[in-house]
Amino acid sequence: MPRIPVKALGFSLGGFLAITYVLCVLFDLWFPQQAMRDAWLPLLPGVTWLDWWSFLLGLTEAFAYGWYVALVFAPLFNVCAARLR
Repeated sequence: MPRIPVKALGFSLGGFLAITYVLCVLFDLWFPQQAMRDAWLPLLPGVTWLDWWSFLLGLTEAFAYGWYVALVFAPLFNVCAARLR
């Protein structure tokens, strides 16, 4: 059974969440009447709306969340898959 590589999953999830964060910020800037920031700002500690430092902090935190998921999920999946095999 194939194993999930933690490094590849970490970079792919981190990149996905970082891109999603940038798209959400752009959406909020283009459509302020439909802003989503109230939903995701509580998930990003220290991030306020909107300056360069806060934007970079949110981008870093989004990437780190992807790595957190990869570091927890991939080993759990690999262990469970090996035991069930």
